[in-house]
Amino acid sequence: MSAANERPKKVTTHVLSEMKMKGERISMLTAYDYSLATIVDQAGVDVILVGDSASNVMAGWETTLPITLDQMIYHGASVVRAVKTALVVVDMPFGSYQGNSLEALQSAIRIMKETAADAVKLEGGAEVIDSVKRIISAGIPVMGHLGLTPQSIHKFGTYTVRARQEEEAKKLIEDAHLLEEAGCFGIVLEKIPASLAQKVASELKIPVIGIGAGNGVDGQVLVLHDMLGINQAFSPRFLRRYHNLFAEITGAVGNYIEDVKSGDFPNEREQY
Repeated sequence: MSAANERPKKVTTHVLSEMKMKGERISMLTAYDYSLATIVDQAGVDVILVGDSASNVMAGWETTLPITLDQMIYHGASVVRAVKTALVVVDMPFGSYQGNSLEALQSAIRIMKETAADAVKLEGGAEVIDSVKRIISAGIPVMGHLGLTPQSIHKFGTYTVRARQEEEAKKLIEDAHLLEEAGCFGIVLEKIPASLAQKVASELKIPVIGIGAGNGVDGQVLVLHDMLGINQAFSPRFLRRYHNLFAEITGAVGNYIEDVKSGDFPNEREQY
């Protein structure tokens, strides 16, 4: 590998911008704890998202709404301590930024100071643009999130594909431009038609990361527990499972139980 193609020591928002310009795809995965974040970072992922999906996969809640700012800071700090290379983005949880730009700034400052993360992410377009601008004005990098926005699930009433209708698609495009003009360094597009996502990515200068948004964007993100097959209950069309850790872990635990019950563990070599 030539020096020009070597991965940088630390991925930054500037690096992501350069990747978009070069047409280099951006890889992004979630992580919520030190151990798995260590593995994901060492594997070479570009961006680690400390997602509010921790509410689902770590805490067992049905939606992302219950997770608190304190809990997101706990998960964020755990991940940051593990990461050497990837850009770490922490989700701002529901209730920490909507409707009050000053509260949004205070929440973002807490995340940055208490986790040492590289950026924050929040959901919405025109509705939260004042919060976006105020956070960015303080020097904090912001990633946007449009399309299916899980924190608004009770408003939508369904997890179905968003922006199929012309009016909603038009608003999504307008919101994407608003976020770029406000200074966002990137945007996540979730569960929207592939053609619409491609249009947004082609119109924006900032990187566009998709999840269920087709292949015409600048990068992809998945929830780690979903792609590793730890979580078996979630099987949307866009999810590709790269492993079946549910089966492997279940088998390992079963073998351990059997060895304990039979007296085989610990054996003579495993005793003092």
